Amino acid sequence: MIELTLAEIAEAVGGRLHRADGTERVTGTVEFDSRKLTKGGLFVALPGERVDGHDFAAAAVDSGAVGVLAAREVDAPAVVVPPLPPGKAHERSVALTGDTDGSGAAVLAALAALARHVVTRLAETGLTVVGVTGSSGKTSTKDLIAQLLEPLGPTVAPPGSFNNELGHPWTALRADEETKHLVLELSARGPGHIAELAAVAPPRIGVVLNVGSAHVGEFGSQEGIARTKGELVEALPPGGVAVLNADDPLVAAMASRTRARVVRVGESPDADVRAENVRLDEHAHASFDLVVGEERAPVTLRLVGEHHVGNALAAAAVALELGTPLSDVAARLSAATRRSSRRMEVTTRSDGVTVLNDSYNANPESMRAALKTLASMTSARRSWAVLGVMGELGADSVSAHDEIGRLAVRLNINRLVVVGEQAAPMHHGASHEGSWGEESVLVPDTDAAIALLRAELRPDDVVLVKASKVAQLWKVADALLEEDGRA
Repeated sequence: MIELTLAEIAEAVGGRLHRADGTERVTGTVEFDSRKLTKGGLFVALPGERVDGHDFAAAAVDSGAVGVLAAREVDAPAVVVPPLPPGKAHERSVALTGDTDGSGAAVLAALAALARHVVTRLAETGLTVVGVTGSSGKTSTKDLIAQLLEPLGPTVAPPGSFNNELGHPWTALRADEETKHLVLELSARGPGHIAELAAVAPPRIGVVLNVGSAHVGEFGSQEGIARTKGELVEALPPGGVAVLNADDPLVAAMASRTRARVVRVGESPDADVRAENVRLDEHAHASFDLVVGEERAPVTLRLVGEHHVGNALAAAAVALELGTPLSDVAARLSAATRRSSRRMEVTTRSDGVTVLNDSYNANPESMRAALKTLASMTSARRSWAVLGVMGELGADSVSAHDEIGRLAVRLNINRLVVVGEQAAPMHHGASHEGSWGEESVLVPDTDAAIALLRAELRPDDVVLVKASKVAQLWKVADALLEEDGRA
């Protein structure tokens, strides 16, 4: 973060000084985890279900923090912020932090205001903010964009999927006077959420990847999801750039909702940045020709899965807009690696068993992409799909899970292990699709899945592990790799 006094912070967030004269200077990072504080930092006191950050205020200052951002007076120098009236912000803070009195909402609002203050100042001196949203692929694309922009200057991007009301401003506050690019991932659990995040760190470039059925239970329909995802392009200034997926009709239609210049990406012939001659090798690494106008350059991705082609095109469009030559973009895409864990994380054990750990999250679109990747890797090897529940699908949940089970059969996956009763329609769909019998099995929990795999896996098998976070299927992947000393 840029250096600010506690008085400047109080003015930016609408708070008041407590046990401080205002001259204290914050020269370190802004942290809500007291264990990560560095000298000169600012501690954000968030309440939670089990612990309340306010109780750690004095210890945080003893550890080197200059002061505390708090919702009530604490035994330390602080900026105390006013309460927020009851409403949606309060409801979301309860879901995020677990508090019940609204103090979390007040602190989160102050954190957002501080981030907006810092980003606004940095934008005046050349900071470019890039925002990425979509139903799937946000984190992988954010990681690709960061890797393409880093050679152009210092770049800040969130670790993993730090993309909500807490992670978004926290990431923005990692930027300082040296930062040239701030790459942010924007998620939503309801209408208005992306608009609110975009207001915290106003983007100049906005990327919309796709509109799927993730969280359709909360939005009501794909059209409802599209309306919310499109809040990102609505937030762009007239001099900005909207990068839109030309292969997704709901995304392509967002061109009419923005004042910014539109750059279309995809395999469609009318895409401004497109992929031609897409092909996969035996390890599911995609190669393609990156084409812009009359120029083209070859790309071979190190990431696993054909679905990364669209992510790569979006990242390429951002880098091209910021002045990177096409040949350099292609070379950097070919060198880019996976940075976030549990997203098509491929590890091969000493006995040849390959584990595809894609257990961070799941929706019907990403589940289909993962199964197709598994199928492309296993023409001569035995394939296993260990799948769990896809959350927040509402009334479509049963049919969506059923369809995934049937797809596993159609793709000739050898064995399907469905984990948990909530995902049972996957097993039923697979069992009714063809002549499957023991090829599909329903197990009650991760322990049962691990026991089954330990008993039946053979050398050189390939195992895909995927589900929504609530299923915690990473325990299965971790157990398979711990046996080989690789976890």
